[in-house]
Amino acid sequence: MKLLFVALFALAASTQARADSASHRRAAESVLELMDMETVLAQAVDQTLKAQIQANPAIAPYEQQMRAFFAKYMSWASLKSDFVTIYANEFTEDELNQIAAFYRTPVGRKAVQKLPVLLAQGAALGSQRVQDHLPELRAALMKATNKP
Repeated sequence: MKLLFVALFALAASTQARADSASHRRAAESVLELMDMETVLAQAVDQTLKAQIQANPAIAPYEQQMRAFFAKYMSWASLKSDFVTIYANEFTEDELNQIAAFYRTPVGRKAVQKLPVLLAQGAALGSQRVQDHLPELRAALMKATNKP
């Protein structure tokens, strides 16, 4: 009888852990939906591809193939489960619920809307900074390759 009680307790604990895990994943998914991650990801991939083509026009004839590749491996449909896992691993369920509550506020919605613009501006700033100091980088690389 004691063994049966232990087995039932273990089964109940296991079921509760799965339920907690499922609700935790739902909380992560909710945050990602509120962040409009599907759109953000699609815009990021598009902007990255355009920047790559602009930086290296020789790849422009392959844009269609590159877009097909990214649609297959970098689309929201292919990455959603992984993103949910990442967020669930990094935040507790309570934290995810708090983040979701923030994203439901007017300021949270504005943050979501501005995120792609802010990321693009940050990427442009980083790219410009590298371009502005490219001679210094080249000199450092040349010095490193000429070391005895």
